Amino acid sequence: MSKHHQDKATFLERLIFNNRPVVILLCLLVSIFLFYQASQVRPSTSFEKMIPLSHPYIQKMIEFRNDLANLGNTVRISVEAKEGNIFTKEYMETLRQIHDEAFYIPGVDRSGMKSLWSPSVRWTEVTEEGFDGGEVIPQTYDGSEGSLNELRNNVLKSGQVGRLVANNFKSSIIDIPLQESYPDPNDQGKLISLDYQKFSHELEEKIRDKYELQNPNVEIHIVGFAKKVGDLIDGLLMVVVFFAIAFLITLVLLYWFTRCIRSTISVLVTTLIAVGWQLGLMNLAGFGLDPYSMLVPFLIFAIGISHGVQKINGIALQSGEADNALIAARRTFRQLFLPGMIAILADAVGFITLLIIDIGVIRELAIGASIGVAVIVFTNLILLPVAISYLGISKKAVERSKKDARTEHPFWRALSNFAHPKVAPISVVLALVVAVGGFWYQKQNLQVGDLDQGAPELRPDSRYNQDNDFVINNYSTSSDVLVVMVKTAPEGCSHYDTLAAMDELTWKMENTPGVQSAVSMVTVARQGIKGMNEGSLKWETLSRNQHVLNNSISRAEGLYNSDCSVAPVMVFLNDHKAETLKRVVAAVEVFAEENNREGLEFLLAAGNAGIEAATNEVIAKSELTILTLVYICVAGMCLITFRSIPATICIVLPLILTSILGNALMAFLGIGMKVATLPVIALGVGIGVDYGIYIYSRLESFLRAGLPLQEAYYETLKSTGKAVLFTGLCLAIGVATWMFSAIKFQADMGLMLTFMFIVNMFGALWLLPALARFLIKPEKLAGKVGGSLLAH
Repeated sequence: MSKHHQDKATFLERLIFNNRPVVILLCLLVSIFLFYQASQVRPSTSFEKMIPLSHPYIQKMIEFRNDLANLGNTVRISVEAKEGNIFTKEYMETLRQIHDEAFYIPGVDRSGMKSLWSPSVRWTEVTEEGFDGGEVIPQTYDGSEGSLNELRNNVLKSGQVGRLVANNFKSSIIDIPLQESYPDPNDQGKLISLDYQKFSHELEEKIRDKYELQNPNVEIHIVGFAKKVGDLIDGLLMVVVFFAIAFLITLVLLYWFTRCIRSTISVLVTTLIAVGWQLGLMNLAGFGLDPYSMLVPFLIFAIGISHGVQKINGIALQSGEADNALIAARRTFRQLFLPGMIAILADAVGFITLLIIDIGVIRELAIGASIGVAVIVFTNLILLPVAISYLGISKKAVERSKKDARTEHPFWRALSNFAHPKVAPISVVLALVVAVGGFWYQKQNLQVGDLDQGAPELRPDSRYNQDNDFVINNYSTSSDVLVVMVKTAPEGCSHYDTLAAMDELTWKMENTPGVQSAVSMVTVARQGIKGMNEGSLKWETLSRNQHVLNNSISRAEGLYNSDCSVAPVMVFLNDHKAETLKRVVAAVEVFAEENNREGLEFLLAAGNAGIEAATNEVIAKSELTILTLVYICVAGMCLITFRSIPATICIVLPLILTSILGNALMAFLGIGMKVATLPVIALGVGIGVDYGIYIYSRLESFLRAGLPLQEAYYETLKSTGKAVLFTGLCLAIGVATWMFSAIKFQADMGLMLTFMFIVNMFGALWLLPALARFLIKPEKLAGKVGGSLLAH
């Protein structure tokens, strides 16, 4: 290498390229270790990671967790009789076997299980002698016609119709509360965390498959958080297939772009090394792969390819003038390391901002993505140029690059008109109109939370959503439960004032749109008082006599805690759509404000709908904060790099336009802003900033060389612009395959990311030069060496 080039070389460049064998050996050793770690990564999630633990609702739920058995993480198995009803010997025997089978599945909270076969499910009635009662299925049950008739009468007297027994008597439910961790049967001192995928498979194999085969007249429906997550993890293992498809598409397109098999393989291998390192480091940090962080390896692959294409394109351009591959690689490293580094830092900052959301899965996604982006510095900015310095680029590719540099390109010449004095104002006005329209549309239509019944993460025709529809249509108690906790002084929950306020809340809830029914200890008390008065309907009300009240609530087991200081009001909803939750929560808050006093508080919220409401609140508050932080950080990085406010505006404004349009697209497609979709906007900004930084840094170098803006932009398009256009299209085509996923939220991710890759790419190519026409003064940059950090 010439003395002149040695002098221009930075310390980092000399350190890397003078020790190339050491760099490759180090990367090889690190790869062996981290690929082994990556092979140990397992799908993992937990109920607590999916919820905002510091939200007041969740803190109240955790505080009263022991007083609210069955109101957290539960699974419900509905056993349906296809022909006839549940009052047959065969059906009841199958129900008993399923109850026993479920009882022994690891992770089940056995003390809280409920079905018709549970001793805690009882009936009561008033007779001439007073109250009578017992287990719904008595000890004398033998399956005979007489005992089945007795069972039917007991069910009608138990108050379980619409709750454990379907309104049409064709199915009944087994309620299974779960433990987040449970003692290891082989080592009682050790706790095992609930494995949702394994639990879901056990429900399928030991219950659904086994008993539907054993009794053809039985159909089994299973709903609950654990089942949904298990199905999600199963579906998301298909991500591996989509990853392979994206890899093959990228391989073909990269070869078409470079016309050099050596550089194509180099880019793909170094990018796969980045993905392997990222997964290995995640495993070392103690993280598994949950349904939401499954897309992180793909994003790392996408960002790695983006930087890799820029490097290969730069080396191909340099190879025309350089004496050998080493000089071309060094020159490209010198030219692109800093813009690449800045783009990667901007990516990382974008991901790190997600840490402000207090939801475990989003924080893990943020950490995983940040680790992956940091890894790309080593694999794609350092290892790739070193590898190419040995392998070189094929003569055919170099000749093509030389020819491209000399040839007039009508396509790039046409695109360079975006920087034309007459076209630029039209572009800026158009962008402004689109931004205002998009912002207005998202303000009107974008909602926080789920917009569909059941599990919106799964397709509407999925087995889980069909099961959920069955439960909603056949029971008065849906799987969407909002629990209001009524807190009093010890022994205060049975006082008339407390019960009267609970009665009023129950009535108010039942008359709120979106509510199926509401149940509390008042429901049982009123029935009890009616029973004590010969079943007369006019007595179905609360008595002011404390002894009568104490007697009436004695049968409301599970509807108040041991010292009668906490009593839940369970509100069963039609669905957990964003608007339903907002409406019901608002109604409870208004009621609480009017009725809370010393010794009586109405506290939100437990149950899965309460958790969902808390999550929606956290996301609604965080969304704007995250976007603002992302843009402040990205703008800060650009400002430090280019030392120019106009340059920063040119790079950041196209990204803001993409975010606005991304939110408008979500509103148009009926996708809510939730845990699964919130990171996409931040990730889109992180990836989009790469395009702007690479294009602007190249444009600035041509402006410094004294070229007028439009000519400088034409030269930029011929070199960097070509790589940006290719990268945007290549990544969009790869991620578009996700749209065919069986998992709806992955299909939504695919659609959103495809849109963001293309719009970010188009924004950088179209809007950046138009803004530059107004903001950048080429005459001030011409011949100037200072200013930008990238000037060298």
